[in-house]
Amino acid sequence: MAAEKSHLWTEVDYDADGKQVGYIHLPHSVTRSAYGTLAIPLTVIKNGKGPTALLMAGNHGDEYEGQVTLCKLIREIEPKDIRGRLIIMPAANMPAAMAGARVSPIDDGNLNRAFPGSPSMSVTYQIAHYLDTVVVPKAEVWFDLHSGGGSLAYVPFASVSTSGNKKLDQRSLELLRVFGSPVSLVWTYLPDSRLAHSSAHRNNVIYLGGEFGGGASVNPDGCKLTYDGTVRALAHMGILKDTKKFKIGKAPEKVRWMELLGQSYYVYAPDHGLFEPAVKLGSMVKKGQLAGLTHFVDNPGREPVPAYFKDSGLVICQRHYGRVERGDCVAHLATDRSEP
Repeated sequence: MAAEKSHLWTEVDYDADGKQVGYIHLPHSVTRSAYGTLAIPLTVIKNGKGPTALLMAGNHGDEYEGQVTLCKLIREIEPKDIRGRLIIMPAANMPAAMAGARVSPIDDGNLNRAFPGSPSMSVTYQIAHYLDTVVVPKAEVWFDLHSGGGSLAYVPFASVSTSGNKKLDQRSLELLRVFGSPVSLVWTYLPDSRLAHSSAHRNNVIYLGGEFGGGASVNPDGCKLTYDGTVRALAHMGILKDTKKFKIGKAPEKVRWMELLGQSYYVYAPDHGLFEPAVKLGSMVKKGQLAGLTHFVDNPGREPVPAYFKDSGLVICQRHYGRVERGDCVAHLATDRSEP
């Protein structure tokens, strides 16, 4: 039985030279619009033969630095500036992006937990399926630009995840090095097969991501890091002919290489309440050190419950919201590694 094709469609011709700014349409029949669609912004810029890069943000709608960067690049890049093709999606989960939320308000779908998706499930899974079967196979590299969103704050970094494919991993690390993030991280622990990187790896596509801010704010430093690194990487791939018009800064002379190795790097809230961190974002901590206390303002006589770090390392991520429920991630670590 043949696999079911996506129901999404676009008036944009992926193979035509020039610059096209349009939409991917997801059929969405509701009371107010019987034959309506959800319009997901899509820009394709093409100039002859060459590599293809997929530039994507808004995988989570409340992560903004990548969305800002891609809007800028859509306006700035013209076909004469490139060789090959750029496919740019600044708000991949459009309903979530318009709501300023991590997940879609339509189906509560988390796009980064929906791959490979399905054409017969709800809207978020249909978007994932279209990416997995139509868009990603066209690319040599996929930039998926993230941040901590509303619930988390990050020390900004660019990253790749290991695939088990030695050649693909080598190409990924090379591009991460060129991106030029002062902190560059390798995810060796990403056990969830529903994440976007799994789609890239199945298609033998370099997957370059990162966490460039957090707290559902727009971090200017994160925007600058995302913009400059993307331009550098596209030039390295031979897609951008020249970087002069983009006025990027110099890559850092020294990079701190880090990695995330396992579940022990994560700390979770032990109970419902108000979480008070015991350390600051960016601190170095030791195994067994206090991560924070959960207080109970509805029962103030109750002693706060502590949470401890299960490993040593850098606090690269910390919860932004004060209120927690049992099981919420309140911090995670990264550890130094030698330059790959």
